[in-house]
This record gives sequence, structure tokens and C-alpha cells, in this order.
Amino acid sequence: MPARRISLRLIAIASFAMATALAVPAPAMAADGPLTPVFAQFGGKEGLARLMDDFMDNLLADPRTKAFFADRDEDRIKLLLAEQFCALLDGPCTYNGRDMKTTHAELVIREEHFNALVEDLQLAMDKNGIPFPAQNKLLARLAPMYRVIITR
Repeated sequence: MPARRISLRLIAIASFAMATALAVPAPAMAADGPLTPVFAQFGGKEGLARLMDDFMDNLLADPRTKAFFADRDEDRIKLLLAEQFCALLDGPCTYNGRDMKTTHAELVIREEHFNALVEDLQLAMDKNGIPFPAQNKLLARLAPMYRVIITR
């Protein structure tokens, strides 16, 4: 009788484990393999492309940031930002742009401009349904750039 209880208990545990495994969705896949959890929450490369469209729209509509992006190659900026964010989120990308200090050296960027850009990014992330914890992870990885982007 005790042997029967043990085997029934093992069957119950195995059944629970199998049901749990089947209930957990498989990790999202990219062309190069599984997506990292935070990168997946941004929707992978396609999600970052959508995010960059909305982000650029916000930057161009915002009087605090418009001058920095108007009359620039918007498509190139969006591509480089998507690459950079993808790399920061441990996605399957390599950032091929210049470093942030060189990119922003000639611009007169003050703290209020930087803060406006962050607000515009947050609005775009909200619009794209990116979970708040994932947003915070990206912002935490972008935060150290503040020191080299602010030029005035």
C-alpha cells in the first residue's frame, strides 16, 4: 500500500509539472534564436521599428526637441536608435553608429532637452504597450549616456 501512495504521488507531481510546462508560452523567436525577455517585451526588431516611428513623431512634434531632429535623415536616426536599443536590450543586434559623445558634441543640448527626449520616449513606449518594468530597464541602460549627451 505505501508503494502505491508513492507512485500515485509521483504521478500527480509529474502531471502537475507537465501541465505547468505546457501552460508556459515558448520563448519568442528571432531569426537568430530566442529573444531575451526584455527584448521580447519590446516586440523584437519589428516592435523597435514601430517604437522608433512613434518616438520620432513625438520628437518632431515637441517644440523642445524638434530643432535637433528637423532637417535630418529621420530614417537613418530611427535605424541607428533601433540598433542601439536592440543591443542595449540584449537583442541580436550590433550598434553601428558613432559613440554618443561624438554624435552630440556639436549640439547645444541642455538638461531640459534631454528630459524632453526621455518624456517623448516614454510616451512612445506607452503607446506601444511596453510594460513599465521593461521601460525602466531600457531607461536604466540609457541613463549613463546623460553625462556625454548634455553639452551645456
